[in-house]
Amino acid sequence: MPARVHAIIVARPGSASRAQLLRTLDAVRSQTAPADAVTLVVCGDSSSMRESEAVAATVEGIIEARASTSFAEAVDLARPRVLEGSAIWLLAQDTAPHPRALERLRGTLERSPSAAIIAPKLVATDNDREIVSLGVTMTALGRSVELAAGELDQGQHDRMDDALGSDVRGILIRGEVRDALRLDPALAGADEGLDLGVRARLGGGRVVLAPSARISAAPGGPAALPSGRSRRAYVTRLAQLHRRLAYAPAAAVPLHWLSLLPLALWRSLTHLIGKRPEAVLPEWGAALTAMIRLGAIARSRSRIRAFRTSTWASIAPLRITSSDLRRHLDDGHGSEGGAVSELRFFSGGGAWAVLGALVVSIASFTTLLAWPALGGGGLLPLRQTVATLWSDAAWGLRGTAVDLIGPADPFAAVVAVLGTLWPAGPSFAMVLLWILALPLAVLGGWFAATRVTDRSGLRIFAGVAWALTPPFLTALVEGRPSAVLVHLLLPWLFHTAVVAHRSWGAAGSASLLLAAVLACAPSLAPALVLLWIVALGIVLGTAQFRGAVRLLWLPVPTVALFAPLVFWQFAHGTPWGVLGDPGLIWAGSQASADAAGRLALAMGFPTTDLAGWASFAPEAVTPWVWVLCAPTALLALCSALAPRWRAGIMLLVVAVTGLATAFFAVGVTVSFDQGAGVAIWPGAGLSLAWIGVLGAALVTLDTAITAPRLRGVAATVAALSLAVCAVPALTAFHTDRSLLTNGPESTLPAYVAAQAAGDRDVATLVLTPKNDGGLAVEVVRGASKTLGSQTTMTSTATEPQGADVSTLAVDLLSAREFDAPGELAAKGISYVLVAQGAGSDGDKARALRAMAIASIDQRPGLVHAGRTDRGVLWRLEAEAVASPALSAAQQGTVRLVLTLQLMAVLAALLLSIPTRASRRAARAQSRIVGRAPDEPLVLPRHAEDRHDLEEQAPVGALEEPQDAAALNDEALMPIAEPETDPEPSGDEAAAADDASPPAGADEDGPDRSVEGDR
Repeated sequence: MPARVHAIIVARPGSASRAQLLRTLDAVRSQTAPADAVTLVVCGDSSSMRESEAVAATVEGIIEARASTSFAEAVDLARPRVLEGSAIWLLAQDTAPHPRALERLRGTLERSPSAAIIAPKLVATDNDREIVSLGVTMTALGRSVELAAGELDQGQHDRMDDALGSDVRGILIRGEVRDALRLDPALAGADEGLDLGVRARLGGGRVVLAPSARISAAPGGPAALPSGRSRRAYVTRLAQLHRRLAYAPAAAVPLHWLSLLPLALWRSLTHLIGKRPEAVLPEWGAALTAMIRLGAIARSRSRIRAFRTSTWASIAPLRITSSDLRRHLDDGHGSEGGAVSELRFFSGGGAWAVLGALVVSIASFTTLLAWPALGGGGLLPLRQTVATLWSDAAWGLRGTAVDLIGPADPFAAVVAVLGTLWPAGPSFAMVLLWILALPLAVLGGWFAATRVTDRSGLRIFAGVAWALTPPFLTALVEGRPSAVLVHLLLPWLFHTAVVAHRSWGAAGSASLLLAAVLACAPSLAPALVLLWIVALGIVLGTAQFRGAVRLLWLPVPTVALFAPLVFWQFAHGTPWGVLGDPGLIWAGSQASADAAGRLALAMGFPTTDLAGWASFAPEAVTPWVWVLCAPTALLALCSALAPRWRAGIMLLVVAVTGLATAFFAVGVTVSFDQGAGVAIWPGAGLSLAWIGVLGAALVTLDTAITAPRLRGVAATVAALSLAVCAVPALTAFHTDRSLLTNGPESTLPAYVAAQAAGDRDVATLVLTPKNDGGLAVEVVRGASKTLGSQTTMTSTATEPQGADVSTLAVDLLSAREFDAPGELAAKGISYVLVAQGAGSDGDKARALRAMAIASIDQRPGLVHAGRTDRGVLWRLEAEAVASPALSAAQQGTVRLVLTLQLMAVLAALLLSIPTRASRRAARAQSRIVGRAPDEPLVLPRHAEDRHDLEEQAPVGALEEPQDAAALNDEALMPIAEPETDPEPSGDEAAAADDASPPAGADEDGPDRSVEGDR
């Protein structure tokens, strides 16, 4: 006898919902084997439904529920109206069964005595050839996996009849088990059909698929997953955690419960690696919700226990293995969405350019490799151990003052990273940086050029030109480490930031590079903030909202690193001090704010000696040096008229912004060198300007100059001009015009350095007489004054910071009744040094030095330790007081600051790690940013490069040139930059990255499915 069927339809009010409901009711009435009764449950106001004649003619009753009622709760409200022994057919307003759907579901139920649930094939409403869902299984850790979803229906799955579970929409539940197989409201609307299937299997029944029974399903209905990505991730993960707690053996439930938060932390890391930061908060929300719903867990376990007649071993054969899951989710490894040319770093000559730059660097700085440390200019030794390098980078006791506790400059973290690369002798890392600076600059410039052009020759031009720019060579010759690092980092920031809107990987990398650039040159902050706002406006203007979210992430690590220092500077009334140069402040040569200085800046030179030409060439030649930069500048200006003029204008905006920053910097003095004001170094702004100029010049060469020979001549003239401009700087080391020196390994006498070996906490009071009759006073902790210990807290201060040692120094030299040993010991000072420093060889300085030596020699408790090349040294007989320990409040501040900073940096690091899915998404579109749809793609000259391109490109994307001349001239073929967002969805990223989670790790992410469907 055919089973009696009672259909339950759940709907939500609304104009669109009403149209869907009427379509569903019409489909229910049109069944070849109609349901015996239909009950409608309306989650909200049902007045409009009751007035409809179509509704009244179809349903036997309408139940009105609260708007917040879930699908499971709505079905439970209708159960009392179902007659005993009737099968239940679950429908929603968005599920329209095809005419013979119920007939085939009934038939399958009658032919399958062991079946507890019959599941139809769900197809898309607007395309019934697309499968929405047909069977669901799960992994060993409980992750639900669709067996067929988002596929073209070609009957390939019609032979399937057994599954662990299914989508809950459209299923037919046998009347004998309907009371035991109730939907679980604790699942929050996800995996309800899978949970029913698991419980049916434990009760001796099974889920039988009926592919011939077809039901159209639209996204967004009462039984579908939420449409928002975060909300969908939350309910999916909550359902998985709840099922895990409900299915686990009783003894294992506490262990699973305790593992929820550690798993949330681990999965947050995997979400960031998988480029799904939007899933982090839902992950924690689901974990916390699952932990507090102990009553729901108890009820779910009770239902399973009441119906269970078989063991969990009956579930195992229907679970999907990790290898099957990988095959099921693998959608290829190519670039199916569109292909671009190979990078061609080696075949295109990029590697040879870098190697050539290394040869030039070794020739220019021949003896540097024999030096243990680098000195001169703004260079200082680094700490002797890696641990102290990183202690200088954290909030705590500052090493340039007494009892000064506060935030470190972010530049200290950059120095710590650099020193960690050579842990055996961190100071030697600066030597290696200077040797490798030229090849690293060529490498960075070459990669930055890949965002502008496909031509190998132009990429080499960009790399070489970037390494020969005046700000960079001047920084190398004068020993300015922060300026050198800024110039090396800027092209990588450009390379990643211009595509940060495309992917989370690029956004993560760009955010770290932005933090590093601003750590080395805080004066660039206004310019980079302006460019960030412009980029955000462009992305929002083109309705790329996900891209805008990625751009919003860029300043987060920078804000986390700078916030403590900014707060400290504002609290002490020196807000402009935030823009002060980090590291050692010294009054080196640089362009001033007068007409001559600004003219030099406009020509691209950060100093008035024009990159060494003032001392290298006769005075008659020097004024014409600006001609050497003219070819590149002229090419840059022409980019505004090039075919890709939008990119050219944006790069010119970058150039103007950088130049304006340099003009602003030379007029602002926020730092002090022993009482003398030092203007901000303008070279950082010029480096930013040069990257815009070179990028704009590339646009002109790539798109405006179409004749290959003319293009080659123009690039060669520009490159040779910059090379000639660089001659004085590259020869400065051999002609004794460079400020670089061999060391020192310590700025203190060897006796103190030996006592403080290993960066022991030994403090030295250094007194330096000045030519103007003043006395410079500073405290040095450890074996030397170091680069990482410098802080803008003291270099930009307008009043003494920490304990005032200036009064102590004056009393030490003049007061007769002054207890020098006691005061020095109380401040933790063990040594006093009257230094012989630069700028202290005048008559006043010599007189003050002689008086200081005579005065200190008469002090009891201070032992004369000898005369050294650093000055005259005294040792304190008494034991100096140890540095004060941080209070509980200060320790709490340290922990909070470090935790927030590490979280931001770690998140950026995890986002920047490339994955298979992110690499595939990157390969799916052109590296060139801003290429117009009708703009040509350059084919490689070499046959092997062309073969690489053809392997990636779609059929018909490449054509042979008409003749040999066309091939020799690098034939151009059109390629369009995709307008769609290439970032893989959370489902695709989970498919690519998390199909094989690490051993012991929780499996990841929502399953691949049609938007809004299960």
